[in-house]
Amino acid sequence: MKTNSSKNIKAAITAVGGFVPKDFISNQDLEKSLDTTDEWITTRTGIKKRRILKGQAKGTSYLAIKAAEDLINKRKINPETIDLVIVSTITPDYKGAATAPSVASAINAKNAYSFDLSAACSGFLYGMSTATSFIESGRYKKVLLIGADKMSSVVDYSKRETSILFGDGAGAVLVEPSNNNFGWEDEYLRSDGIGAEWLMVKGGGSMYPMTQEALDSGWHYITQDGKTVFKAAVSEMANATEEIVSRNNLNAEEIKFLLPHQANKRIIDAAAEKINLDKNKVLMNISEYGNTTAATIPLLMFDYESKLSKGDKLILTAFGAGLTWGAAYLTWAYD
Repeated sequence: MKTNSSKNIKAAITAVGGFVPKDFISNQDLEKSLDTTDEWITTRTGIKKRRILKGQAKGTSYLAIKAAEDLINKRKINPETIDLVIVSTITPDYKGAATAPSVASAINAKNAYSFDLSAACSGFLYGMSTATSFIESGRYKKVLLIGADKMSSVVDYSKRETSILFGDGAGAVLVEPSNNNFGWEDEYLRSDGIGAEWLMVKGGGSMYPMTQEALDSGWHYITQDGKTVFKAAVSEMANATEEIVSRNNLNAEEIKFLLPHQANKRIIDAAAEKINLDKNKVLMNISEYGNTTAATIPLLMFDYESKLSKGDKLILTAFGAGLTWGAAYLTWAYD
């Protein structure tokens, strides 16, 4: 169980922002080029559309900047007061150069340092663990965490198993010391490298550098062992959710909402069933965005912010490549 570095400081989310591109690929669009139907995709995933960032030289930083600007403008904060910017992503603008410094510079967070965090679909949970630790230690007062991915940059749209799933988007949260004792309560995070090859982009890393042969083999695209990943995600997301609920002595009645990673509606349903949670308490936007990887959970906060109230008990859960997974419990800190 998580323990605060300082008993006097609890970290809390104090603002949210988000951005999704206006362009999208619908199930009907995919019907034209793939052996699939709207009904087949919807019944198996719950997805109707996936947003796509178009335009030359627009990468993940563009999405992250837009989400950060949305947060800054809504909260009316001075970006020069931000101490740290973390971008959780598996689709950085470049190999070698982190995306976060570009984002920090663009939003004028000139007094912040910044770095990327790579944990795929669990990236926001891992990022929150990192951000809250910095706040609880007393070292920093304002951490901007952004989950952002341009998944369209690694999707082969001739392959049904991946093209139906992924979309582009970004969600941002500001993490600060709580002023009301609500905030980050507990986390349960795990990883297991045994399944690394089940879901990955094979080419472009140090093991398989990008060569003509790698390009010809399609190694620059994301691939997955769908059935194996599905089974692991159902099991681990559900188990992590149950673990975080049971060890904090929570019951289904007092949980306001479950905010699950938006990978597949059937996986989400399994996690909710594990803790006997009513379907009306499960937040989803998967039908409109698809799987935006590290952006899914903060985009849920962005979309449903008006439904969240101070003191609400929320459960977050995710599963991603690596393999990475986990769950967290937080109490919402503002109205």
